[in-house]
Amino acid sequence: MRYGIVLSVGDAQTAGDLAAAAEAAGWDGVFTFDAVAIGSMELDDPWIVLAAMALRTERVTLGAMVFAPARRRPWLFAKAATTIDRLSGGRLVLPVGLGTLDDAGFGNVGEPVAARERAARLDETLAIIEGLSGGDPFAFTGEHYQFGAMTLRPPRVQQPRIPVWPVGAWPHARSMHRALAWDGVVVQAPEGAAANPAVLREVTAWITAKRLVVEAGANPGPTLERPYEVVVDGVTPGADPAGAASITRAMAEAGATWWIEADWEHADLDTLSARINAGPPRH
Repeated sequence: MRYGIVLSVGDAQTAGDLAAAAEAAGWDGVFTFDAVAIGSMELDDPWIVLAAMALRTERVTLGAMVFAPARRRPWLFAKAATTIDRLSGGRLVLPVGLGTLDDAGFGNVGEPVAARERAARLDETLAIIEGLSGGDPFAFTGEHYQFGAMTLRPPRVQQPRIPVWPVGAWPHARSMHRALAWDGVVVQAPEGAAANPAVLREVTAWITAKRLVVEAGANPGPTLERPYEVVVDGVTPGADPAGAASITRAMAEAGATWWIEADWEHADLDTLSARINAGPPRH
């Protein structure tokens, strides 16, 4: 299992400092989050935050928990992603979902809020990122996006693509099948049950049974050169290493390959810094 942490507070400069501290403390991944305007939260653009994190680190995986591509122009998303992939030396991953509607950067500014449309836009966006980030001419015709052949240069570093981890809302088949077609799944289940080992065993058993099943019309399918990632987020007690390790041990035994420490309830800089410095909950 690998261990990441979400930087739930802090501007871009602070995020660079925190990412460097997390790398030094032994974390495997550092993640920001994708939001525009939520209440009184102070929010920098996630791509700028990721650039700051990339410049201050050398080893850790970088991403956002989670990107909401449905409200971003796909070609601009692809351009930003390939830029961060190059800047980081191929350390970017793309956890993606429909986005949270308490963000005023959705319906308040006229972006689509219906789940079905956001899901359709997400699927088209992922196909466009796949096609454009390789540096070859690519055209697209879909329900929501259409454009003639164009080439984005320079291309991504990672091959055959930047890893994509869609949110899989267990037990909803459409959401889970979307995740199955890419490189991993960010597991979500009702009332936080994704962090329940019994529920996660159900999810991983389903994934094992369906791993090579790709619906007609989907992208070319799972990238078999890489292991399929099963990503779970939650909170462990940094002050109790044995207790923290027992939580992640149970999740690893249930099939998780990534544990993402994500404490949104205590989102202040002192608490976050202390948890980073305590190190990952390795078992």
